[in-house]
Amino acid sequence: MSKVLVLSPRDYPPLNTRPNSPLDFAHDDLTPCDDPIFPDLPPLHHGHPDVHLRNGILAADSGAHPDAERAFFVADLAQVYAQHLRWRACLPHIHPFYAVKCNPDPYVLRLLAALGAGFDCASNGEISQVLAIGGVDPDRIIFANPCKAISFVRNAAKMGVACMTFDNCDELFKIARAHPRARLVLRILTDDSKALCQLGIKFGAPLDAVPTLLAKARELDLDVVGISFHVGSGCYDPSVYTDAVRRARTAFDMGAAAGYRFSLLDVGGGFEDALFEQAAVYLTDAIDTFFPDRSEIKIIAEPGRFYVSKAFSLATNIIARRAPLELSSGDPPPAEQPSVMYYINDGVYGAFNCILFDHQVVQPFVLSMGGSFHVAATEPLHTSSVWGPTCDSIDCVCPTTQLPRALRVGDWLGFHNMGAYTVCAASQFNGFQVSKVVYTTGNFKASEVRSILAKFATEIV
Repeated sequence: MSKVLVLSPRDYPPLNTRPNSPLDFAHDDLTPCDDPIFPDLPPLHHGHPDVHLRNGILAADSGAHPDAERAFFVADLAQVYAQHLRWRACLPHIHPFYAVKCNPDPYVLRLLAALGAGFDCASNGEISQVLAIGGVDPDRIIFANPCKAISFVRNAAKMGVACMTFDNCDELFKIARAHPRARLVLRILTDDSKALCQLGIKFGAPLDAVPTLLAKARELDLDVVGISFHVGSGCYDPSVYTDAVRRARTAFDMGAAAGYRFSLLDVGGGFEDALFEQAAVYLTDAIDTFFPDRSEIKIIAEPGRFYVSKAFSLATNIIARRAPLELSSGDPPPAEQPSVMYYINDGVYGAFNCILFDHQVVQPFVLSMGGSFHVAATEPLHTSSVWGPTCDSIDCVCPTTQLPRALRVGDWLGFHNMGAYTVCAASQFNGFQVSKVVYTTGNFKASEVRSILAKFATEIV
């Protein structure tokens, strides 16, 4: 296997006190901002994302505008680029089609488009968003939703998107009426029991149904070009790729028996950051075993969280605190049950919807406390809970966590790995706004990332 790029762990620059003026953030020489690369998007900053987390806190603490302490993301586009290089090093023979639903951020889409990635879209809205970027040919899109509204199928035909998935006969009838020249990919059912989000309960044709579906496709004069599968979102046992590819091989053989010559294998998503290299080995070995001759086969995948999860961090403000009076006076808290409830200005109806919908467990860390960005390792902790800002009791971010006893209203908590299935599904329940995003090119190959984006911007003008 090719040598894999490995990034160094986060190195938090020491910053023990505030600048002399809370407005110093506006003139921070460490984070200059160039002219906008894309005039319709927010500015793209330089510098480590931690610097921008702190700058955002300083801006909020200046109290210059209503809702000054609003929660915000910092997106490090260099991290997205690093993941792309990592993908190319481990799976050079598989073309990534980014799962737009994971995070349709406009900068992320433009960077991946510039890098030549394809896009896995699940709706007309996602297809339109990708094509509106400019510079993305419809052939770089797979409409990977096996059960689509007929109007969506018809509109995909108008937009020139031909590649789409199916897993049932009714879908074939719709496509035959609305998009007869489509290039179809049959999604088969595989074992997704080792995933955080199991998709097989909703999508995927079992192997014994494949011959009937292919026969119906031929009867309707539809072009089936390949097979797809998905081992589930957040797969924690990459060995399942072996069986999935074996099933795909069986489906390819069924296609040949039905008179088709398949040219596309879509291995889906499920790629977890920590297990990616292991997954790449299983996947590569399985493809080598079951598809030894793939000179006429294109292989694609649908990674989502792999690209963006680590690229986004979230800063939240403690807007309220509930604690017994004796705690406020300094008495030791109970050891097991949360003794203090902290309320922050984002929750499960916002960025933390990943807790409900994506089975994520988040852990806060202290960004600032008592006017300082430094928290001593010896700071006493107590068992706490963290809650979102709405009036709904299910809006719980952390049922139990250890936080410093000295935390108060106005301090800030941070959360890493907040790029996947967070802002994309956030609502404005109770009138709370979706958290904004600050963008930076970080420290890893920053000039390279900017050059890639700038070149892409000139090409789509």
